[in-house]
Amino acid sequence: MHPQNPYEMRYDLKRLANHHAALKKYIVLNPAGEKTIDFSISEAVYALNKAILLADFKLKDYQLPTGYLIPPIPGRLDYLLHVRDFLSEKYSIETDSKLRGLDIGTGANGIYCILGVQYFNWTMVGSECDEKAVEVAKPNMNQTKSLHENVEIRHQGNKSFLFKQIIKSEEYFDFTVCNPPFHNSKEAAEKGSLKKLENLNGVTNENELTLNFEGQANELWCNGGEALFIKRLIKESVLFKNQVKVFTSLVSKKETLKNAEKQLKKIKANYHIIPMSQGNKKSRIVLWWFD
Repeated sequence: MHPQNPYEMRYDLKRLANHHAALKKYIVLNPAGEKTIDFSISEAVYALNKAILLADFKLKDYQLPTGYLIPPIPGRLDYLLHVRDFLSEKYSIETDSKLRGLDIGTGANGIYCILGVQYFNWTMVGSECDEKAVEVAKPNMNQTKSLHENVEIRHQGNKSFLFKQIIKSEEYFDFTVCNPPFHNSKEAAEKGSLKKLENLNGVTNENELTLNFEGQANELWCNGGEALFIKRLIKESVLFKNQVKVFTSLVSKKETLKNAEKQLKKIKANYHIIPMSQGNKKSRIVLWWFD
């Protein structure tokens, strides 16, 4: 993990539970006698993430209804830390500068907007094509004064577009972030979720799939999956090359990276790849810009 990520070590579950009492009933001991939670139980994962947001990011409240993706905060924070460092090194921007970011596909959880404001003191715009997700995200932003003042959630009314109709004329962003839908179908998403649950807790019954890996359709799968989504991001970014300093996206699949690099060369963009890892999970960030 990034050396400045505060979640590199084990969670202090006792401290977190003091900020969100619902977490207490999910705390168990692992074989080594250490306190943990069962990460295959969606309610436990949600309670942990809510406790982190209340304790460490000073949210007044946070509600995420059943059926929406619960974001792992340490990994999302890692992404933003790497983006901040790249901007600082590439453009000699002070690491404590108040940047302006755009999250493509912010989802119901709006996590990048929350972390951007509460941890980095940035201003953020989150775009989302799912109207119901927008209806969930907005009240969470309005609960906390700093989020209400520094986050704008925008509905993308045309699913054919990513940046279009979101980035306004003469509007400027220092960076964009995106966590693309990983799978190309609901069936593939369910298969992937089951595999994760098997790795976590030996679950083999599809009926035991739980919220922490379900999410809504727009969050987990789309036509063409991750590869096509990132290709669309790259192609459309050309239209806004004078309004965004650096475009970025998470890339989960190693094979997707080769296609992304091919597309970036085609549009004559500069690009950089940053590897990331959290436990056994490996991914990477692709960043591109136009000089």
